[in-house]
Amino acid sequence: MNKFLCSLSGVSLLSASALSFAEEVAAPTVNKGDTAWVMLSTILVILMIVPGLALFYGGMVRAKNMLSILMQVFVIFSMIALLWTIYGYSVAFTEGNAFFGGLSKMFLKGITPDSLAATFSKGVAIPEFAYVAFQLTFAAITPAIIIGAFAERIKFSAVLLFTAIWFTFSYLPLAHMVWYWAGPDAYTDATAAEAATATAGFLFQKGALDFAGGSVVHINAGVAGLVGSLLIGKRIGYGRESLAPHSVTMTMIGASLLWVGWFGFNVGSNLEANGLATLVFLNTLLATAAATLSWMGAEWLMRGKPSMLGAASGAIAGLVVITPACGWSGVMGAIFLGLASGAVCFWAVTILKAKLKYDDSLDAFGVHGIGGIVGALGTAVVANPALGGTGVWDYVANAAAEYNFGAQFISQFWGVAVAVIWSAVVSYVAYKIVDSVVGLRVSEEDERQGLDTTTHGETAYHL
Repeated sequence: MNKFLCSLSGVSLLSASALSFAEEVAAPTVNKGDTAWVMLSTILVILMIVPGLALFYGGMVRAKNMLSILMQVFVIFSMIALLWTIYGYSVAFTEGNAFFGGLSKMFLKGITPDSLAATFSKGVAIPEFAYVAFQLTFAAITPAIIIGAFAERIKFSAVLLFTAIWFTFSYLPLAHMVWYWAGPDAYTDATAAEAATATAGFLFQKGALDFAGGSVVHINAGVAGLVGSLLIGKRIGYGRESLAPHSVTMTMIGASLLWVGWFGFNVGSNLEANGLATLVFLNTLLATAAATLSWMGAEWLMRGKPSMLGAASGAIAGLVVITPACGWSGVMGAIFLGLASGAVCFWAVTILKAKLKYDDSLDAFGVHGIGGIVGALGTAVVANPALGGTGVWDYVANAAAEYNFGAQFISQFWGVAVAVIWSAVVSYVAYKIVDSVVGLRVSEEDERQGLDTTTHGETAYHL
């Protein structure tokens, strides 16, 4: 992609220089509807995490480990909320270098109710506090996704220590690489655009499109989960004993909450309540429906019976695959991605996992990692205006740029490759550190008894 072009990818913050320039030209306007939508979207993403993800994962483990999953998700959310406020927001969304931001906004220093963050329209902003809270929820759900890969066998202390390390050195850098830029008001002419892009994150400079977190959230978490499942090892009895979900009902409820909350995740990432937001909304709805049917159909064909667990898993695969593409895809492109992800992710959690013989307990890698990769690469296809996509916006010309599929696919490949490698390396080192400090895995006795009682002294059900 031409380095002078600035895509509508993800979400970002106006730098001090861009804010200064905007004030000289015209003070950015704040629309109450945009602000209300971002705040509501933040609430919807919280719904995705607690209770959505917690119930989706909790239903898939055995009854003796239900509370351990609920506890891990609940506490991860709470811990990351504080770490994000202390230093995470500053590292991700202030100017630094191509990989890390700075520490100028540690403890949210300098942010007031009057502070503004950029949207994707020149001269339009939202209150920065709303943006801080919205991005907090993305940071919180990502490590919570990881725990599905090694559910039922990891120490609670290990989960917390790993989460803190991984959040700092994997999530924050990738968020900065993909989503940090100077904001649209900085792109006044070619010279200004070149200077502004030079301050952006590494993958933003490469032209990688990630509207709401295909690489930052899903590939990042999925790869971390795969590395964890390999290092921690298989559950006792894997392949020999029944490890079936204890409550598909809970899983269906969780999947439904995730589907509803995901409208905040994707549509909220537009930061404005406008026409493009309605496209993102419809894309999110239809890709999920298509993936549900695709997974169900593949399972019906391969196993002879369609399952509720399969349908719920298909819905999540659809939500994952449309996440990076939702702001660039046309409606038919969203359906195409949904159909593809349902079938591909079903293959990943059945055939691929069986061949490679790893125990990804709740298919964090098979759904989020694989689905994220399909969505990230597929974005280059569905963004093409010739196929109904919106194309890429040139903020200097204030018009859609000429679309180059080959160049965009390379940009997307950059995004996928960096996310996979970065997450794998950071995750491996983090797990090794955690193992040396507190140990990763519970004892065999504790694992057989269940983590609810051995770790938390509680049971989910009193029969």
